Amino acid sequence: MITILDLKAEFAKLKLLRGRTPQMTEGERKGSGGFATLAPFRDGNIFSAKFAGGGAWERHPNGDELVQIVDGSATLLIMAEDGPKSYAVSAGMLVVVPQGTWHRFHSPEGVSLMTATPKPTEHLTVDVEDPRTLTAAQLSNTVEEKWR
Repeated sequence: MITILDLKAEFAKLKLLRGRTPQMTEGERKGSGGFATLAPFRDGNIFSAKFAGGGAWERHPNGDELVQIVDGSATLLIMAEDGPKSYAVSAGMLVVVPQGTWHRFHSPEGVSLMTATPKPTEHLTVDVEDPRTLTAAQLSNTVEEKWR
């Protein structure tokens, strides 16, 4: 079955979530009107988001995530083997986040993005500088696993 999405129309439906924080729950993000599931794709979904602020660390253990910056700009923070890396990303750019890599976005002014995200997503519910420093017990108590 073919899926055709009108991205202009889909992004027009989103409200800008201002003041996003790493501690926001999945329910709060979804309830804000700033996030939407657009379609199933391979082993996950295609999502759209429009927010200002900072997101929590997340990773995808079952595959790479594809992120397209549609409008605005952000800083993409990646936790690499040798420590944190940051990348300025803006409208028209495409990012492939490698499988299992902790990452998050920060956008003071606002960003609109679309992702092709594999399931599940391990999403932290606490704000830490380096998610790799959490013990297994701490990690199990601070991860919101999303299968949406």
